[in-house]
Amino acid sequence: QVQLVESGGGLVQAGGSLRLSCAASGRSFRSSFAMGWFRQAPGKEREFVATIGRSGGNRVYADSVKGRFTISRDNTKNTVSLQMNSLKPEDTAVYYCAAGKFGYTYREYDYWGQGTQVTVSS
Repeated sequence: QVQLVESGGGLVQAGGSLRLSCAASGRSFRSSFAMGWFRQAPGKEREFVATIGRSGGNRVYADSVKGRFTISRDNTKNTVSLQMNSLKPEDTAVYYCAAGKFGYTYREYDYWGQGTQVTVSS
């Protein structure tokens, strides 16, 4: 069993920054899991945002966030973070933390958090 709890969402003006965090726990959690962030806007499908490999050295970003978002992890604390800069209104969505295999689709991830709302005003 794995629990993922996101925090750090909120309302921010366009051009601003937010930092999302995800804390992982549970008997089945392994630091060997890849950790990812996905997001889902109203009326849209859940989409990949970023992922990070177990050692932190392998990171991949969606084109839409490349250069603006940075994913990182701390295996000593079982946390993963998403630093979001230069936010745009189109970044508005519920952001989900996920744990599982390294990949770019939701199918690679077995465990999901409840999500945290990010709203960017224009």
